[in-house]
Amino acid sequence: MLINEFGRLNSRLHELQADSAALKEKIEHLDDATTELMMGGDSVRLKLGDAFIDCSEDYATEFCEKRQERLQAQMDAITAEETTILERQKALKKALYGRFGAAINLEE
Repeated sequence: MLINEFGRLNSRLHELQADSAALKEKIEHLDDATTELMMGGDSVRLKLGDAFIDCSEDYATEFCEKRQERLQAQMDAITAEETTILERQKALKKALYGRFGAAINLEE
């Protein structure tokens, strides 16, 4: 039972790490876009889905910053869940190594 829980937590941890990497990349792209907007002209084209809309630099900058804040909030939630999982895995490792000793390998 403990081994199964450890395995589920380990799978979830890998999913979170992949999600975290993707979010970091999106946040970086938005940061780069915001920097480019600061150097740009008055009118810019903002891509929403498959369409481009003409908008002011201020609107595009505000859009990017709000999107970046939402992604950062998601990143914070993922980090908190990763921390919780790692703490639970630490407790499970202690219990499993106490029970099985060197006969079990829980390291990656």
